[in-house]
Amino acid sequence: MTRCPYGPSMHATRPGIPGPAGPAEPTPLPQPRRHVRPTRPVVTELRLSAFKSHRGAAFRLGPVTLFAGASGSGKSSALQAYEALALLGAGASLAGAFPDPVACVPERAEADAQGRRGFRIGCTVDGPAGPVRLDLAVQAEPELRVVGERLTGGDGRTLLTTALRDPGRRTVQAEWHTAGSVPVTRGPLPGDRLGTALLPLRVAGKTEGQRRVLAAAEQVVVALRSVFPCDPQPQRMRAPVAVGEGRLRRGCDNLAEVLHRTRTGCPRRHARLAAVARAGCAGQVRDLGVEELADGTVRAVLGRGADGGGTPVGRLGEGELRYLALALVLLTGPGVLAMDRAAEVPDAMQTLTVLADGFDRALDRRQTRELAALAGQICAEGHMRLVGTVGETGAGAARGRAGVTVVDLSP
Repeated sequence: MTRCPYGPSMHATRPGIPGPAGPAEPTPLPQPRRHVRPTRPVVTELRLSAFKSHRGAAFRLGPVTLFAGASGSGKSSALQAYEALALLGAGASLAGAFPDPVACVPERAEADAQGRRGFRIGCTVDGPAGPVRLDLAVQAEPELRVVGERLTGGDGRTLLTTALRDPGRRTVQAEWHTAGSVPVTRGPLPGDRLGTALLPLRVAGKTEGQRRVLAAAEQVVVALRSVFPCDPQPQRMRAPVAVGEGRLRRGCDNLAEVLHRTRTGCPRRHARLAAVARAGCAGQVRDLGVEELADGTVRAVLGRGADGGGTPVGRLGEGELRYLALALVLLTGPGVLAMDRAAEVPDAMQTLTVLADGFDRALDRRQTRELAALAGQICAEGHMRLVGTVGETGAGAARGRAGVTVVDLSP
């Protein structure tokens, strides 16, 4: 049997771094809401303490969260911060996560006496270890480096803290919770990496305190690594493509290749994709298939009518191509997406988060409404989450869809 490829606060703040009727029953007393701890790590809050146009901002993230607002309201900045944290959680350097760090410094932020300016971001990851907070302060000028990092457990206990003690060194001084004969362990960590991502290599896990630190750090890393940034590029999706490993790339330019791999792997999901295509593409759509060409390449084709005729997707408009690509992302799984997940953690213990800046770009209101409804249905199952941005029209189309939260950033 073919396996279905679809998946189930910082240290001291530095200047510039910022039925029928019956007898009435007695009314029960209201009960306190109990927190249901997720079984898979998920980012439930994004904090932009001082990042670009954001100051002191904290955003709760649900299964589907769409940032809305006018141009310049900071929608894309929120996704950029999330993606940067994801890169750092996967082990990337600061330079890899922030290619233009000076642009991340809040507007009009003044430098301190040493000419230093920076930014602060963070997140909360909920999961088996409870809610764990990660906060990070980064110096952007005069050189890019970590100023401070803090990992905090749900009870407020500091599990890891780092600080820049000596600007002349390339390291930061770190302390992590031990709770053994020695309350904390101290040691240097690289000043250009996320310390939380390095803890599994540094902490032995011999004491209860160390095991707690490891559980919290691993929960954060798993959640941050389980991210797929998606930005379909219609101009690159029109040409036929060679058949390869069939993993969907960020720009979705190899959509036909992925359809070629997956259309027979899970017929039920493919039928659902075809139904989505019928709902959002112009004209009559019978199926979404793949045509093999004489040169060995493949191209995606919309089946039209009962006579078997079809339209190559390369002839479709930009909005229809982006619509199909985003629907494919939502209906596929981590084994089909080109991303580096935590391989040592079973898929059943991970939740994939799709980042989609411009979720409604080039889409009409009907297409946005269909995609938002699909995202709400898929993400309600718990294996996937979506964080995206939409314009004002897209927000109106998405608002009210089950499971979708629209965060309005307009003043």
